[in-house]
Amino acid sequence: MNPKVFLFPGQGSQYVGMGKDIHDLYPSAREIFEKAEEITALPLKELCFTGPMEDLTLTANLQPAVTTVNLAILACLEEKGIKPDWVAGHSLGEYSALFAARVISLEETIRLVKTRGALMDQAAQKNPGSMAAVMGLSSKILGEIISTLEKEGAIGAANFNTPEQTVISGTKSLIEKASQQVAQAGGKAIPLAVSGAWHSPLMAEALEGFKKVLDSVQFNGPVCGLVLNGTGKPENDPVKIKEIMGQQIGQPVRWTEAVNTLMSQGVSRFVEVGPKKVLLGLVRKCLPRDYTYQAYNVEDLKSLDTYLAAEKN
Repeated sequence: MNPKVFLFPGQGSQYVGMGKDIHDLYPSAREIFEKAEEITALPLKELCFTGPMEDLTLTANLQPAVTTVNLAILACLEEKGIKPDWVAGHSLGEYSALFAARVISLEETIRLVKTRGALMDQAAQKNPGSMAAVMGLSSKILGEIISTLEKEGAIGAANFNTPEQTVISGTKSLIEKASQQVAQAGGKAIPLAVSGAWHSPLMAEALEGFKKVLDSVQFNGPVCGLVLNGTGKPENDPVKIKEIMGQQIGQPVRWTEAVNTLMSQGVSRFVEVGPKKVLLGLVRKCLPRDYTYQAYNVEDLKSLDTYLAAEKN
């Protein structure tokens, strides 16, 4: 038994052309795109396949676009009879994971990510902020820097991506201050090209609005193992899953803990379902060097064929 996990990417993995060849060849993928366009009233095929990139990367467009590509690829895998033992997604990608585990329906998944994107975009425009990836600094020292600056305004850890990389998020002035202090402490802070301070206190308004939307959504128990961002732990109780997802926009993504949880469950096959290989790169940096595992990404026909061939062996 070699347990496998499907990992679903979020914002930052997008590119113009994503999902096109799979859409063109697989009716199940086309059906996902058609349903998503019907639900969102957005030209998702045009955005994903031809762009332009400026329109695709608008948060309100990007969240349903990336999710649709994730789910279209998932549909192809399910059509081939391939199902995961575990699922997890990074930030936005967590909604694809919820659908893969059948916690929420396809319609609700698409509707929620469209609403989430719109609310986060509104919050970002009202309360502008920035993000930076911090490397080469212990979590203790970074925590002390954040703790001191929190007294001045909105700043916090947004993503615990690997043991060596934590993304910080908050007001532009505080992220600049934090970046300077990180450098003085011997670390490195790289500004991220984002349109808002995701997973920070600046998302409070989006958080409140989204909770109200979630109230009307039916959550079910997962049909496979599900590891959540908010805790980095497995969760089976639909009431608790809904509660944790209600906080997700404003809480850090505990990706390192999630990977450690998957490792503790003996997962040895990591399959990134969606554009690029960002999450596999993070997984590699989280797992011990002597941990034996296989890694695959499925984002287009070539990578799909490679993975399907591996599944047969």
